[in-house]
Amino acid sequence: MNRYSYMRTNLLYIFVYFFLSFNMAATSSEKEPPREKFIVVLDAGHGGNDPGNTWNGYSEKNIALEIVLNVGAELEKHSDLKVIYTRKTDVFVTLAGRANIANKAEADLFVSVHMNGHKSQAQGSETFVLGLHRNEDNLEVAMRENQVIYLEEDYEVTYGGFDPKSPESYIGLTLMQEEYLDQSILLADFIQKNFTNINKRVNRGVKQAGFLVLRETYMPSVLVEAGFLSNRTEGAYLDSSKGQSEISESIVQAVLNYKNSINLEVLEGLSENPAVQVSSAVPKEPKDVYEGITFRIQLAATGKKLEPSPKNFKGLEGIARNKEGKFYKYYYGASSSYNHIKELHEIAKQKGYTTSYVVAFRDNKKISVNDALKTKMK
Repeated sequence: MNRYSYMRTNLLYIFVYFFLSFNMAATSSEKEPPREKFIVVLDAGHGGNDPGNTWNGYSEKNIALEIVLNVGAELEKHSDLKVIYTRKTDVFVTLAGRANIANKAEADLFVSVHMNGHKSQAQGSETFVLGLHRNEDNLEVAMRENQVIYLEEDYEVTYGGFDPKSPESYIGLTLMQEEYLDQSILLADFIQKNFTNINKRVNRGVKQAGFLVLRETYMPSVLVEAGFLSNRTEGAYLDSSKGQSEISESIVQAVLNYKNSINLEVLEGLSENPAVQVSSAVPKEPKDVYEGITFRIQLAATGKKLEPSPKNFKGLEGIARNKEGKFYKYYYGASSSYNHIKELHEIAKQKGYTTSYVVAFRDNKKISVNDALKTKMK
């Protein structure tokens, strides 16, 4: 090789080196693209050698699976949604395994579907979020659902010595999902309202109890008890194609309502509707003032950070933004009067925030509205 060929070869190597280095640096500096899809994990309770409730010959594991598959099929029709199943066949999955699937996917929602049972002819639907049981009925349901861990090897190690049959184990159960509690309650409330208003189910309410599968997840999570297989009429309804289809549709609509309520881009789109013309004038402060309590209207919770100005919230003034966990939460109004905040809530709903709801704070810590209303008035 002559001198000129040698120089050309070296220059080529140098050019390739810098070209590759530049591209590697550019690639490494690129930020991870934002996730485009809302991820929902659907969990059909029980399965495999764990049949769940078998009252009157009905099979909880099969009914739960049919409902979950129906829900998933409908949600998958939405291009901005991704559905993940903890099981799609009759197989056994541990409680920790179900939660791990959701956590690994970094899901936005976890929905576990079950059927209830009782020695009486009790009926109706109820949806649970994680928390300490408030009465013996809630404890009984949690104990029954948690006993599936006895089918797992080394369950004492996996669940830190938790004993589903021991009330003492539940005493030490802290609210692991505190930062997701209000989102979980919001979804649970949507589900229960649909069951009641659309399916005409007896409403047993939104409740808290110590479910291990909810304790292990790190996102808004609910456990649905769609009805009682032990009730002959309700059991037949849940075992029917009609009943499963109707229950599924209510869960689908609840998930979509929830998604819209925390997606500010969807809510902002409502402002393009010229029919929405509502005054943002704040009413006069009424007299029912709860001492030490501040009520607010939660408009949305999302990972998107927005300037809390009227132009971003359909002209509503007095918007507050607060970072709670991985969410930015946006609140409208602030009042120690429940009647006053309800008037503000009507303004927010007429502006397009139909899924907004009232929250309460004491000493800057969120508490339930029911607890706030038990506070002494000035």
